[in-house]
Amino acid sequence: MKPMMIKPRRLSAKLAAGLVLLALLAACSHAGPAAVAQEPGNDTACALDGMFLKDFPGPKAQIHYAEGKPDFFCDLLEMFSTLLTPEQKRQVTAAFVQDMGKTDWDHPSGNWINAKTAFYVVGSKKRGSMGPTFGSFSSMQAAEKFAQTEGGKVLRFEQITPDMADLSGGVVHDTTMSH
Repeated sequence: MKPMMIKPRRLSAKLAAGLVLLALLAACSHAGPAAVAQEPGNDTACALDGMFLKDFPGPKAQIHYAEGKPDFFCDLLEMFSTLLTPEQKRQVTAAFVQDMGKTDWDHPSGNWINAKTAFYVVGSKKRGSMGPTFGSFSSMQAAEKFAQTEGGKVLRFEQITPDMADLSGGVVHDTTMSH
């Protein structure tokens, strides 16, 4: 039997194809499973201000990153402020908010939905942990119904701007708190 001769051009093409395949396999093995929303415990604190999530009304949020545990937020304004700030450099793998059409505003629990596909009511009279906040809903119909009774307008995730997620209100301007 005669040894097989591989032409240099053919060898480099096979080698390049093999290297591309190895790179793709390595990328897939590091991708990990898709992020899944986690239910906060009684002692879960907000990533920005340390307040316990369970102590306040209104929808909560969580951001999952490529590395480490998720950050939890006691208010949707905090989540949007974090996501929309130019300084935010961590790789976000998922963000979740609560569907307020399916949970109680005063004691929200469970009902986590993808933040990017949610409908938001901005400018309602409902309050969250930091004062005025957004409501989050899985359906346009539920968001519109909420806006009719509580005020505000319905927006999609990509329509929320940094100006809308301004955290300078809330506790600082809360006139019901004694000094």
